[in-house]
Amino acid sequence: MLRYTLMRLGIFVGCLVVVWGLVYSGLAPRGLGASNGLWIVLLALLLSAPISFVVLRKERDRASVQIVQRVDRMKANLEANRSQEDVEDVADDTSRAQGQTS
Repeated sequence: MLRYTLMRLGIFVGCLVVVWGLVYSGLAPRGLGASNGLWIVLLALLLSAPISFVVLRKERDRASVQIVQRVDRMKANLEANRSQEDVEDVADDTSRAQGQTS
């Protein structure tokens, strides 16, 4: 998961550098007034999203599998804890019932 995030960040930074170069060389339009920095970031986001979607498909699938495995493991642990609590509750109820009849 960390690998995917770093790769995605790398693609964004690469797009940011390219867009910055294009804007300051005059090949891409500048933002209005003081909004030039925001304009460059938004253009970089706009370009990096589809690139990441296509280029990182396999890495995203690997990360997805890891997340699903982690969630399944957590569900199994939660279910094991619930069943353990149910056994303890039955034992408590039984001991209370035996204590009342004596």
